[in-house]
Amino acid sequence: MNIRLTQTVCLLLILCSCKSLRPVASRNSSAATVSPKKDPRFLDNVSMTPGEKKNSTYTYNKSNQLNSKKSFNTDASSLNIEKADWLQIKYAIMTDMPVEQLNDLPLLQQIDHWWGTRYCMGGDDESCIDCSAFTQTLLRNVYGVNVPRTAQQQYDFSTHINDSDLQEGDLVFFKSGRYISHVGLYLGNNKFVNASTSSGVTISDLNDPYWNKKYAGAGRVIQ
Repeated sequence: MNIRLTQTVCLLLILCSCKSLRPVASRNSSAATVSPKKDPRFLDNVSMTPGEKKNSTYTYNKSNQLNSKKSFNTDASSLNIEKADWLQIKYAIMTDMPVEQLNDLPLLQQIDHWWGTRYCMGGDDESCIDCSAFTQTLLRNVYGVNVPRTAQQQYDFSTHINDSDLQEGDLVFFKSGRYISHVGLYLGNNKFVNASTSSGVTISDLNDPYWNKKYAGAGRVIQ
């Protein structure tokens, strides 16, 4: 019995010894250190490889088109969103048009330059401008086309076209009573840029009830 008791006490002393436990802890610490994996995993269980970024809404790869729930591009062969000028993106949002359809950067630059300029009858500079002076300036600076000064004169000067034939750069006219009283430059998707009495230089919609009831037709001066 004494021998067994002695053996039991010795075993307990060995198990309780700090020196004997430290090597075990050391081995466990070493086992917890692993070399980095080539395919790391993150808390959201998303892997990343060079040049690729993923999350719950879109996948982006530098060598591919943007693939998202909502993208400006609908054609795989169309303009890469990375290469789109920031003005194209800005005005694509404002006009609800695809980026690749807004590819006339000189026009966008002119619109952005004049944006918000207040309206005043007879004005023709950056302090204030009226509708026909604005379209006259755009046509001259962007397309090199000279047109008469007033909205009525521009209406008479242009070749009248059907609404179904409207293209970027065409003129859209509006009337009060019997005469043409307002003009804007068509952009696409029923949107046109104009110097309005209420907002100055801005983008408006032909389908807006205010403009729709005053609409008088479209004209083309760019051949």
